[in-house]
Amino acid sequence: MDEALLRSLTPSVLTILVRRGADFAAAEDAVQDALIEALRVWPADPPRDAKGWLVTAAWRKFLDQARADSARRRREDLVDEEPAPGPTPDADDTLQLYFLCAHPSLTPSSAVALTLRAVGGLTTRQIAQAYLVPEATMAQRISRAKRTVSGVRFDQPGDVATVLRVLYLVFNEGYSGDIDLSAEAIRLTRQLAGTIDHPEVAGLLALMLLHHARRAGRTAPDGSLVPLAEQDRSRWDTAAIAEGIGILQAALARDRLGEFQAQAAIAALHADAFTAEETDWVQIVEWYDELLRLTDNPVVRLNRAVAVGEADGPRAGLAALAALDDSLPRHSAVAAYLHERDGDPETAARLYAEAARKAPNLAERDYLTRQAARLNADRRGRR
Repeated sequence: MDEALLRSLTPSVLTILVRRGADFAAAEDAVQDALIEALRVWPADPPRDAKGWLVTAAWRKFLDQARADSARRRREDLVDEEPAPGPTPDADDTLQLYFLCAHPSLTPSSAVALTLRAVGGLTTRQIAQAYLVPEATMAQRISRAKRTVSGVRFDQPGDVATVLRVLYLVFNEGYSGDIDLSAEAIRLTRQLAGTIDHPEVAGLLALMLLHHARRAGRTAPDGSLVPLAEQDRSRWDTAAIAEGIGILQAALARDRLGEFQAQAAIAALHADAFTAEETDWVQIVEWYDELLRLTDNPVVRLNRAVAVGEADGPRAGLAALAALDDSLPRHSAVAAYLHERDGDPETAARLYAEAARKAPNLAERDYLTRQAARLNADRRGRR
């Protein structure tokens, strides 16, 4: 390649670019880039018009650089136009979705099921377990709910009672199930309590805080389940307990008792006892009676049987349990516990093993299996 030719063409090419509107510095950079390109390309493919080739290549280099500079300046201008950093509005609309899914066209039970599935993220199996119905039944209920709301406008939010029921079930699944949803349920309930002055909203928040406060004591370091009577109460969150009791007392003072307030009162009596032996079981039974007056729920009756067994002895607890359907979740576990306290380890061991097979999660299954094994080992040791 004739480098002398390139040097001789440089001034005229530079002049042409300036005449076309390029400023001198940019034109000079473009010509230098064109010369480098020529040194790379010409040996294999020499042009017929060297000067024309250089002018075309240099002008393209100039345009590319001009476009790049323009884009860079535009980006810098956009940055300058952005608002100063500061707090941004809370755009969390999860609670609003709960209200919208609780649509007036749905029955409360269908609205709860649909919301748990669509917003809460629970599986059909988990929702069925919460409602004590077969999974196929719940799947049909959710499908019907979807068909009912298909095509309707979601501009009529549901009522507070339905949303509270959803939040309660979400918390329960997070507290005792395989998915940790309890903190999210507390967050949403606290948000709801900040916007609605309702004693049952406060009661539900208190209930959640009191149960969640005991969470650290519910499992041993190896992940195994620790029953309430054996928990290390120094691991309980005393600040959450104090907050929950304060919220509950303010709600009860309004004399508009609801089921969540009654449940929170039971949880407060457990949380307020320094030891398991100091638990006021008589008062807990009274609160269960209030709760049954508000909602005749079989699970409440099951829990009441445990409380009766503690307050009046295991025979009384077994008598209360005898009136209940033995297909209830955890019925076998309650029966096993009461039979063990009544001095019947053989029956208790059998029922613990049966309860383990029905356990809804791995931690509970392992605990019940260990209880059965303990009693069986004791019986063999006494032979």
